[in-house]
Amino acid sequence: MQYPLIHLNGTSPERLLDDYCRAANAVRAAIEAVQLAAPNLRDYYPLEPACWNTAIGEHQSRMDRLRSVLAELEQLAEYACDWADRKGASVGG
Repeated sequence: MQYPLIHLNGTSPERLLDDYCRAANAVRAAIEAVQLAAPNLRDYYPLEPACWNTAIGEHQSRMDRLRSVLAELEQLAEYACDWADRKGASVGG
Protein backbone atom coordinates (compact mmCIF):
# COMPACT_ATOMS: atom_id res chain seq x y z
CA MET A 1 0.00 0.00 0.00
CA GLN A 2 1.26 3.47 -0.81
CA TYR A 3 1.14 5.72 2.23
CA PRO A 4 1.17 9.51 1.87
CA LEU A 5 4.20 11.55 2.77
CA ILE A 6 3.17 13.76 5.64
CA HIS A 7 5.02 17.08 5.48
CA LEU A 8 4.51 20.78 6.13
CA ASN A 9 3.12 21.58 2.68
CA GLY A 10 0.78 18.61 2.62
CA THR A 11 -2.31 17.47 4.45
CA SER A 12 -1.94 17.38 8.22
CA PRO A 13 -1.96 14.00 9.96
CA GLU A 14 -5.01 15.14 11.90
CA ARG A 15 -6.91 15.83 8.69
CA LEU A 16 -5.76 12.57 7.11
CA LEU A 17 -6.87 10.65 10.18
CA ASP A 18 -10.24 12.38 10.17
CA ASP A 19 -10.75 11.70 6.46
CA TYR A 20 -9.71 8.04 6.72
CA CYS A 21 -11.95 7.50 9.76
CA ARG A 22 -14.91 9.15 8.04
CA ALA A 23 -14.37 6.98 4.96
CA ALA A 24 -13.99 3.84 7.09
CA ASN A 25 -17.25 4.62 8.88
CA ALA A 26 -19.00 4.98 5.52
CA VAL A 27 -17.64 1.60 4.41
CA ARG A 28 -18.82 0.04 7.70
CA ALA A 29 -22.29 1.41 6.96
CA ALA A 30 -22.07 -0.01 3.43
CA ILE A 31 -21.08 -3.41 4.84
CA GLU A 32 -24.17 -3.38 7.05
CA ALA A 33 -26.41 -2.36 4.15
CA VAL A 34 -24.99 -4.97 1.78
CA GLN A 35 -25.34 -7.64 4.47
CA LEU A 36 -29.03 -6.76 4.75
CA ALA A 37 -29.28 -7.23 0.98
CA ALA A 38 -27.98 -10.80 1.20
CA PRO A 39 -29.68 -13.27 -1.12
CA ASN A 40 -32.74 -15.04 0.24
CA LEU A 41 -33.26 -18.64 -0.80
CA ARG A 42 -36.98 -17.93 -1.38
CA ASP A 43 -35.96 -15.78 -4.33
CA TYR A 44 -33.87 -18.50 -5.95
CA TYR A 45 -35.42 -21.93 -5.27
CA PRO A 46 -37.56 -21.91 -8.46
CA LEU A 47 -34.34 -21.54 -10.47
CA GLU A 48 -31.61 -24.05 -11.08
CA PRO A 49 -29.78 -24.99 -7.85
CA ALA A 50 -26.58 -23.47 -9.23
CA CYS A 51 -28.24 -20.03 -9.27
CA TRP A 52 -28.46 -19.98 -5.47
CA ASN A 53 -24.82 -20.96 -5.15
CA THR A 54 -23.85 -18.26 -7.64
CA ALA A 55 -25.87 -15.61 -5.79
CA ILE A 56 -24.29 -16.54 -2.43
CA GLY A 57 -20.82 -16.53 -3.98
CA GLU A 58 -21.37 -13.11 -5.55
CA HIS A 59 -22.67 -11.73 -2.26
CA GLN A 60 -19.66 -13.09 -0.38
CA SER A 61 -17.36 -11.53 -2.98
CA ARG A 62 -19.03 -8.14 -2.50
CA MET A 63 -18.65 -8.45 1.27
CA ASP A 64 -15.00 -9.48 0.94
CA ARG A 65 -14.22 -6.49 -1.27
CA LEU A 66 -15.85 -4.08 1.16
CA ARG A 67 -13.96 -5.63 4.07
CA SER A 68 -10.74 -5.28 2.10
CA VAL A 69 -11.38 -1.57 1.51
CA LEU A 70 -12.17 -1.15 5.21
CA ALA A 71 -8.92 -2.86 6.20
CA GLU A 72 -6.94 -0.54 3.90
CA LEU A 73 -8.62 2.57 5.31
CA GLU A 74 -7.92 1.37 8.85
CA GLN A 75 -4.23 0.87 7.95
CA LEU A 76 -4.06 4.37 6.50
CA ALA A 77 -5.71 5.82 9.61
CA GLU A 78 -3.27 3.96 11.84
CA TYR A 79 -0.38 5.28 9.77
CA ALA A 80 -1.59 8.88 10.15
CA CYS A 81 -2.12 8.42 13.87
CA ASP A 82 1.28 6.75 14.39
CA TRP A 83 3.02 9.45 12.38
CA ALA A 84 1.44 12.16 14.47
CA ASP A 85 2.41 10.34 17.67
CA ARG A 86 6.03 10.05 16.50
CA LYS A 87 6.15 13.74 15.71
CA GLY A 88 4.47 14.74 18.96
CA ALA A 89 1.36 16.11 17.26
CA SER A 90 -1.93 15.99 19.08
CA VAL A 91 -4.45 13.92 17.14
CA GLY A 92 -8.08 13.79 18.22
CA GLY A 93 -10.26 10.72 17.65
